[in-house]
Amino acid sequence: MVIIDKHEYLTQEEKRLKEDRERTRYWKRWGPYVAERQWATDFSHDHARSRTYRWGEDGIAGVSDTHGLQNIAFAFWNEKDDFLKERLFGLSNPQGNHGESIKEAHFHLDNTPTHSYMKYLYKYPQKKFPYQDLVDENARRGKQDREYQILDTGAFEDNRYWDIFIETAKEGDDEDELMFRVIAYNRGPEPAPLHIIPHVWFRNTWSWGYENQKEKPSIQQVGPLTVQSSHAKIGERFVRFAPSPAVVEDAEEDIMPRLIFTENETNNQVLWGSKNEDPYVKDAFHRYIVDEEKDAINPANRGTKFAAWYAFDDGDGVPPGQCAIVRFRLSRKPHEYMDEEVFDNVIEQRRAEADEFYYRVNPLPMSDDLRSVQRQAFAGMLWTKQYYHFVWDQWANGDPGMIPPPPGRKSVRNEQWRHLYLDDILSMPDSWEYPFFAAWDTAFHCIPLAMIDPEFAKKQLDLLTREWYMHPNGQLPAYEWNFGDVNPPVHAWAVFRTFKIERKMYGRQDLDFLERVFQKLLLNFTWWVNRKDFDGKNVFEGGFLGLDNIGIFNRSEPLPTGGVLEQADSTGWMAFYCLCMLNIALELAKHRRTYEDIASKFFEHFILISDAMTFRSGGMEASLWNEEDSFYYDAISYGGPWTQQLPVRSLVGLIPLYAVLTLEPELINRFPSFKRRLDWFVENKQDVAERNIASMKRRGKDDRLLLALVSKDRLVKILKRMLDETEFLSKHGIRSMSKYHEQHPYSMEVNGQEFKVGYVPGDSDSGLFGGNSNWRGPIWLCVNFLLVESLLRFYMFYGDSLQVECPTGSGEYMHLGHVAEELQHRLQHLFARNDEGRRAVNDGSDILDFDEHWKDYMWFHEFFDGDTGRGLGASHQCGWTGLIAKVIHDTGLNCRLPQTPRTPFATASHYFDDIFSRSGRPQSSGKAMIRRSSTSRSIGARSDYAASIVDEDEGKSDYHDDDGDDSEEGHIANYVATELQRVRSHTSLAFEDELGTLADQPNGH
Repeated sequence: MVIIDKHEYLTQEEKRLKEDRERTRYWKRWGPYVAERQWATDFSHDHARSRTYRWGEDGIAGVSDTHGLQNIAFAFWNEKDDFLKERLFGLSNPQGNHGESIKEAHFHLDNTPTHSYMKYLYKYPQKKFPYQDLVDENARRGKQDREYQILDTGAFEDNRYWDIFIETAKEGDDEDELMFRVIAYNRGPEPAPLHIIPHVWFRNTWSWGYENQKEKPSIQQVGPLTVQSSHAKIGERFVRFAPSPAVVEDAEEDIMPRLIFTENETNNQVLWGSKNEDPYVKDAFHRYIVDEEKDAINPANRGTKFAAWYAFDDGDGVPPGQCAIVRFRLSRKPHEYMDEEVFDNVIEQRRAEADEFYYRVNPLPMSDDLRSVQRQAFAGMLWTKQYYHFVWDQWANGDPGMIPPPPGRKSVRNEQWRHLYLDDILSMPDSWEYPFFAAWDTAFHCIPLAMIDPEFAKKQLDLLTREWYMHPNGQLPAYEWNFGDVNPPVHAWAVFRTFKIERKMYGRQDLDFLERVFQKLLLNFTWWVNRKDFDGKNVFEGGFLGLDNIGIFNRSEPLPTGGVLEQADSTGWMAFYCLCMLNIALELAKHRRTYEDIASKFFEHFILISDAMTFRSGGMEASLWNEEDSFYYDAISYGGPWTQQLPVRSLVGLIPLYAVLTLEPELINRFPSFKRRLDWFVENKQDVAERNIASMKRRGKDDRLLLALVSKDRLVKILKRMLDETEFLSKHGIRSMSKYHEQHPYSMEVNGQEFKVGYVPGDSDSGLFGGNSNWRGPIWLCVNFLLVESLLRFYMFYGDSLQVECPTGSGEYMHLGHVAEELQHRLQHLFARNDEGRRAVNDGSDILDFDEHWKDYMWFHEFFDGDTGRGLGASHQCGWTGLIAKVIHDTGLNCRLPQTPRTPFATASHYFDDIFSRSGRPQSSGKAMIRRSSTSRSIGARSDYAASIVDEDEGKSDYHDDDGDDSEEGHIANYVATELQRVRSHTSLAFEDELGTLADQPNGH
C-alpha cells in the first residue's frame, strides 16, 4: 500500500499483493517464468527444436507455474521460414564478434508484480528470417567492428513485418484463471499469411529416472476447442480456445484452430540417427505444419505437448493494416463457451488497474516520455523473472534413466558447490543473454523491484544467503559458469536499501528479514576477511570483482609478474561493506541492544580497512593513493618493501568513494556503548583517523558525523577528475575508464609479452571474459547509481559548504547534492528524447527514433557507449539497467531535456500552474481506500517482528472518500506540491531517510 502524504492507498493490484503476502491467495503461482533461452550452453539453436531440455524450458512470451512444470508460450510461421518461430534466435559466444547476442526485435511492454496483466511485443518479419545471414556476417566481422543486428539485415524493410502483441491477464477474483490474447497487425503494404500457434506443454521430468512413470502428466482433447491437462503436482487444468474472426471480408466462417498433440521427448532419429522410443517427439509441430508430415502428430489427440494451430491464410492472408486475433484461457473449470466481449473487458480492466498501480508508485508530474521509460523498465524487471533449476549432484553424476556423463564433469568447475539445490523463481540479468542469476546483479535488481514488490525483492536477497545457495564457508554463489568466482560485496547494501524503500513507500519495516539476512551476512563478511586478505593487512585482493576486463591483467588469474595485486576497488568495496553492516547493526540496535556491540565491531573494522588504504609492506608505507595524480591505483606487492602502482585511471579509483556514511547525532546518543567506543577512537587513535578517515572530530551539517575512506581534500581531487568531460564525465553518466587513456594507453611488458589497456568507449576489442562486456570506457548504470548515492551521503555531511566545479572547467560550481542530481539527469538522457526526438541509446537509428511503430518502445542495454550513449551488450538487461526506474522516480520531476541548460526551476516551472495537467494520472475505475498512516508507532515491544508503521488505531481503519483535504486527490496534490516546492527552492529531493539510519524514521512517499 503506497504511502502518499502519510496516507495509505490501496489499489486493486496492491490488494492482490497483500493477499499474496499474507498467503490467503497465491497470485504469483503463474507468471512469466519461462526463459527466453535454454539452449547454447550444451547445444545449438537448431538442436533446440528437437532436443528435450533437462533443467527448464524456453519460449516466446512464456508463462508457467512457479516450478516450471506446465508451460504456455507462442510460436509463429510466415510461410517463408524453414521451421516455426518457436523461440528467439541469437548467436552463441563463439559465433558473435562480441560474444553471444540476441538477434530479434521484441519488447517487454507491461507487467504487474502479481502478473495480473502482462504485455509483450514481438516483431516478426514477413520475409524469410535471416538466420544464416546473421551468423555469416557476424562471423566475418572482427572485434573492432560493430555487431550485425537484425535491423541491419533489411528484414523490416517497407514495414513488411508483423507487430504481434501478446497479453496475459488473470481474473480479478481467481489467480488460477489466465486469459491470453494475441493481436497481430500486418504493418506491410500487402496482404500476408500468418500462422499463430499457442503451445501448452509439460517440462519433461519423467525421463530422468526419478519419477513413477504412472504419474506421467498428460494433455488430451475433451471438446472441439478444449483440452484437459493433468499433472500429479498441479492438478487438472482446461485450456479453452475461441474461434478467431475471419480476416478476409467475404469469408463466411470464423477461423477454427486445429488441435495437435505430441510428446515432449527428444527426436533421437534426427539428432543422433538412433531409433525413437516414442513416434511422437518434440519437433512434431514443425514437421507437421512446415514440412507437412501428417504422421508427425498423435492421431489419438493426447500427449505431453499440445498446440492450437490458427492459420490466417485465406486468400492472400491478412490485409495490410488489419489484424489477426487469438483468444484462449487456462482454467480449473471446463468452460463450454467463451464470451469474447467479457473476455476482452477483463483484460482491459486488468490493464486499467496496472495504470492505477503504477501511477500510485510515482504520482509526480513528469513528461509522458519519462513515465513510459520507467513503466517499461519495471515491465522488463518483471518479465525477466525466471524459473531456475540446478542440482549439482544430478548435474555432476547424471540421472538414473540416462547415460552417465563423462567422469571428468565433476572436476570441470563448481566442484566445491556440491550442496547446491536450486529450484526457485529468480530475477535474471537478461531474459535471453543471461538466463542465469548473478549475485551482484541480483542486488541491484532488488532496488527497482522493492519499489513495486518488496516481498519479491526481499525473497531474492534472502535466497542467496540460504543454506542451499550460500557455501558452508560463507561465500555467496557468483554465477552459473563459476559459482566460486568473486562478485563485489553489495548484498548488505541492497538488503538495507530494500528494507528502507519498503518502509518509505509502503509503511512496513520487516525487521525479521533484516535480522535474518544480517546474521547470514556475518558469515559472508568473515569469508571475505579470511579468504581475500591473506596477510591480515585489511587490504584485499578480491579478483575480477565483476569488472571483467578493467585491468591491464586478468584479475581472476595469478599475475604474470608474480606478486599479489593489492586492489583499490576490493579494499574500497570492503570498507563499503563494513559501513553497510554498521548501518544495519544500528538499525537493529534500535530494537535489540545486542547489536550495539556488533555495530562497534564494524566501526572499528572500517577504521582498520580505511587505514590500510595506506598499507604497510616490510615496515615501509606504500599507498594506494597517488598524490601526484590525485587518484587511487591498484598496486603489485612483491613482498618486503617492493611495490609497483599501476597508473590506470579507471572505476577502480572511484570505488573508494562508495565507502561513506553519516551518523546522526541523535542516533549516536541513543546508544551509549557505541558512543563510548566511538569517542575512545576519536581521542586515542587520532593518527589512524587523520591518516585516512574523512572527518571524525569535526561535525558537519545538522551536527552529523562522517565516516569515509576519502578526506575532503582527496574527495575534491577525485571529483575534479571524475567531473572532467575529457576524463570520466560523459553526457550520459560516468565512464568506467578515463578518456585520458584514449591518447595515453598504459602498457607493460612482462617476459616479452605486452599487456595494454586503453580507453574503449564501445564494445570490447578483446576476447577477455568472453568479449561481450567492456569496462574500459562504457557507462554502466549500477556503478553510476552507487556514485550518486555516495555524493548524496557526502552532501548530507558537507551541505552547501562544499561546492565543486561541475563540469570541471565550466566555471559553474554546485554542492554535491546538485552534482548527484546532474548525474541522474545525464543517466536519464540515455533514454529520454531530446528536442529532435532522438534517444541516445538508439544511436541515430531513424526507425527506432521516428517510426510510429517503434519510437515508443525501449531496449534496456547492459552498458552504453562512453562517448555517444549507444546501447551495447545484452539488449534486455533490465537487471541493473532497470535502476533507471528509481532514478526517474527520484529526479524525473525536474529532469531537463537532453542538451538543454541546467536550470531546475525553469525546467519544472510549467508544472506549477496546473499540477495535474501532465501527471499522467490514469482514469480510475472507482474510489480507492485510504487510511491514515503514522510514523510514530514504536515496535520495541513487538510480537510480530515484521512490524508495520501504519497506525492501526487499535485494529480499526479510518477510510475517507470525500473530496476535501483528506481525499485521495487532496493528499496526492499536497505531496506533489511539496516536491515541486523543493524544485522551486533549488534543494535536492528527499533522500536522507533512504540512505542512513535515523533516530526516528519518517515514512511516506
